[in-house]
Amino acid sequence: MTSSILAQDPTLADFGRDPWWLVLGKIVFAFAFGLLATLLGVWFERRVVGYMQVRPGPNQVGPFGLLQTLADGLKMAFKEDILPKAADKVVYFFAPTISVICAVTALSVVPFGPMVSIFGHHTPLQVTDVPVAVLLLLACSSMGVYGIVLGGWASGSTYPLLGGLRSSAQMISYEVAMGLSIVAVFMTAGTMSTSGIVAKQAHGTELSIFGQTIPAPGWYAILLLPSFIIFFIATVGETNRAPFDLPEAESELVAGFMTEYSSLKFALFMLSEYVAMVTMSAVTTTLFLGGWRAPWPITIWEGANSGWWPMLWFFGKVIALVFVFVWLRGTLPRLRYDQFMRLGWKVLLPINLVWILVLSGLRSIEDWDTRGKVIAVGIPAGILLIASIFWPSRRPKPKPTTQEQVDNRPHGSFPLPPMDLQVPPSPRITRVVAEREPANIVAGSDSREV
Repeated sequence: MTSSILAQDPTLADFGRDPWWLVLGKIVFAFAFGLLATLLGVWFERRVVGYMQVRPGPNQVGPFGLLQTLADGLKMAFKEDILPKAADKVVYFFAPTISVICAVTALSVVPFGPMVSIFGHHTPLQVTDVPVAVLLLLACSSMGVYGIVLGGWASGSTYPLLGGLRSSAQMISYEVAMGLSIVAVFMTAGTMSTSGIVAKQAHGTELSIFGQTIPAPGWYAILLLPSFIIFFIATVGETNRAPFDLPEAESELVAGFMTEYSSLKFALFMLSEYVAMVTMSAVTTTLFLGGWRAPWPITIWEGANSGWWPMLWFFGKVIALVFVFVWLRGTLPRLRYDQFMRLGWKVLLPINLVWILVLSGLRSIEDWDTRGKVIAVGIPAGILLIASIFWPSRRPKPKPTTQEQVDNRPHGSFPLPPMDLQVPPSPRITRVVAEREPANIVAGSDSREV
């Protein structure tokens, strides 16, 4: 492959003109990216969590333990494949593949870079793009839950069924908040094309604060800060990652929807989870973090957003978001199911609706720059959103201990011995007293009187 510096942003007219071998190469690249990102993602997660827990993590198989995930995959492939007697064999077999296919398909509309030259053909670094590409991303994320639900139902067991039901309820709860977050992106960008959304984030704006003019980037993560926060929280819930990993809660459901799976089918479910995590990180990068565009101060270099360099910035942003996924898993405990549902329906959804209403009102003001007014309102609103989510709730007054109750007893009450002398009666003494003085036991005498 050869490269040339091209400053042109891809448009919808640039797709559909590539020869068949170039289209096939893009498809293979997107699929290989999903698989390789999964292998490295598992290793990355184990190393980062190990560092957080002050232990080495995988470091024996290959340099820095890089081949440990490959060894685990081969081990799972050669394990015995067990089929439960009560399972629906056809659905049981195809359920893992549904989740994997949906997770990989979403990468087809994710832009990896700008227009480049490959063997003399000027082509965008993206498999394809359509006017409603973001709706395709939403459809893929929604369809992926079918593999989990069908796998839990087809296993013919209780715990997998409960895990599948949890996953379906989880998807419904957080898909609404995710869709409303993307509505804000539609309203600001004026397009549903992923390449168009990246192009709209190319130009920054200037804000006047206390008489000082400062430059502000055009990333929607800053312009639409509340939408970005809610979208990422919904993404964590959609991918069944901690602290929202309730469909596979080990302490409650053994392994959830994967309980009855083994060998390659179990590996496919794990693969779909990590591919979905990488895919949603790429989608978040595309919608809110400028896509393949370089962050400041790299943009000072004129060639930062041309040629093959943008792929490096894109992968760097994806890795940073994957690190946040791992960070959450190593930091936060699993939520209770009622807390999880309350967060989706009573916190994220109302805040998102109010934010969309405010954004619509701001866009109706014609005498004020749209980006400036969105930033001026979006940043404070995002700060308030973060504060409302993570602000510690009012804790109830702790119940007084027994010693405090004794110390606070009314004046003149019957004195009690020190707490260390109030030992429970011995069963042997109680039995002796019952044999010798049954009348006293009936009358309520204490066994310590013996």
